[in-house]
Amino acid sequence: MQPILEVKNLRKCFSALQAVQDISFRVTTGTCFGLLGPNGAGKTTTLEIIEDIIEPTSGEILYKGHPRSSSFREEIGIQFQHTSLLNFLTVEETLRTFAKLFREPADLEEIIVRCDLTGLRKQRNNRLSGGQTQRLMLALALINRPHLIFLDEPSTGLDPQSRRNLWNIVKGLKDEGKTLILTTHSMEEAQHLCDEIAIMDQGTIIAKGSPDELIRAHCGLISIILPRSACKVDLKTLPFAIQQQGDELIILTPEIHAGLKKLMDLGIDLQDVSIHSPNLEDVFLHLTGKRLRE
Repeated sequence: MQPILEVKNLRKCFSALQAVQDISFRVTTGTCFGLLGPNGAGKTTTLEIIEDIIEPTSGEILYKGHPRSSSFREEIGIQFQHTSLLNFLTVEETLRTFAKLFREPADLEEIIVRCDLTGLRKQRNNRLSGGQTQRLMLALALINRPHLIFLDEPSTGLDPQSRRNLWNIVKGLKDEGKTLILTTHSMEEAQHLCDEIAIMDQGTIIAKGSPDELIRAHCGLISIILPRSACKVDLKTLPFAIQQQGDELIILTPEIHAGLKKLMDLGIDLQDVSIHSPNLEDVFLHLTGKRLRE
């Protein structure tokens, strides 16, 4: 499938600081691409270059197979994490104002319903909560019927119900053939929404693939966690890699059913067993040694 966006050998230097160091990736049409990394990894600089906000030091960015033209900004939507809106305007007035900036804006009522702003349309911007502001910013990102949508920390400030609603909106956009590039501090969100993920650290991409591919490649083993007292046999006789943490044993196995059956066959008490399947956060910690909010 033709990629909607190609980034080739992108570099950005600020004096002696190399913020982005020769990175390349492709984003397929109709998918959600996640760009993750700890603070200072270079992902924000990368996005600002792609969005045509700052100039790269070197490298090439292709949109729909060609260098970006004057129409590029007409065809993208950006939900910024932080921005300033006119306090005295209402939500509806803000949407109408932004709609006038584009030749073919989306239907306003449809956008209001989609972003759950119906009850807020007459509310002034300075009276909105953090989560409500995020929903308005998403609506503004969709007002021009964009082909490519950038979402920067879209679920910041949202309660669990609103976060799930946001995820449904993103899935709906993908079903319509829209393409999204997402940055987030929520590993659950990235794993739930992204078709492909690039993890950055110190200006470079250190891993890339689907969530499942990244988990299999970097954290493929499932952890069976038992109290040390539950295992009466000599640990050296167990056909597993084993870690000890305090009073717990962590038994690593590639296949959970076979692992549990082997432990039962050895007569090991599984009454207090717990199981941890690797997830995207495990991958992130394994690759960077850092939590995402460092």
